[in-house]
Amino acid sequence: MPRGRKPEGEQALSNAERQARHRARQHGQKPMAVIRCRRPAERRNRPRRWRDAVAELLALQAEYSAWLTSLPDSLHDTPTAEALEAIANLDLDALSEIDPPRGYGRD
Repeated sequence: MPRGRKPEGEQALSNAERQARHRARQHGQKPMAVIRCRRPAERRNRPRRWRDAVAELLALQAEYSAWLTSLPDSLHDTPTAEALEAIANLDLDALSEIDPPRGYGRD
């Protein structure tokens, strides 16, 4: 059973001829257009970004605390449990009470 296409000429092309034909075909094609997407500009001001970051930290701390309480007894003396406990014991309330300045004399 024959494989592939039948040769166009009397004999099949050699590997070098096939490669040369492929390179010529590739050289004749136009290069693909490069599509670049720009990231949207940050529109939040610094105090809003601060409040969002603190809220994210508080949410993560709550998740880690829940993970620590659901940890099995056999894993309470592991480095994972120690790291979870250190995160859960951080006092992030002081961060939430800070109101950063608006800047440029707009305080």
